[in-house]
Amino acid sequence: MNKVDIRQFSLYAAWLVSVIATLGSLYFSEIRGFIPCELCWYQRILMYPLSLILGIATFQNDRSVKKYVLPTVVIGWCISLFHYLEQKVPGFAEIKPCANGVPCSAEYINWLGFITIPFLALIAFTLIIIFMLLIKKPNKIQ
Repeated sequence: MNKVDIRQFSLYAAWLVSVIATLGSLYFSEIRGFIPCELCWYQRILMYPLSLILGIATFQNDRSVKKYVLPTVVIGWCISLFHYLEQKVPGFAEIKPCANGVPCSAEYINWLGFITIPFLALIAFTLIIIFMLLIKKPNKIQ
């Protein structure tokens, strides 16, 4: 693979991850009936638009989208990490950003003892960050 192929693949892979994360989120809430907590909503607010933004960028081969996507994904990553720590680390459970509705420490799924919905979001945000970092600025002279 040459550099152009890796850049295009990275953009496509980031888009694919965002689509899978969005569809997975909708599956958990709309099909399985899991009610999202407040932190889940924040993660959704940051992930859902990426499906559209990265999709357009992929088909336009617009690598400049990195400067818009990367800050959004880093914020989502931080929220996902905080949410996961709140579920798994007892000290974080005392911090209560979720005042109403479903508690943020609730675990609808717990696969293999550590894979929860915020963990899945954390992985998705991490993968998108990696793929965005693999996209280099286009050369001025081509």
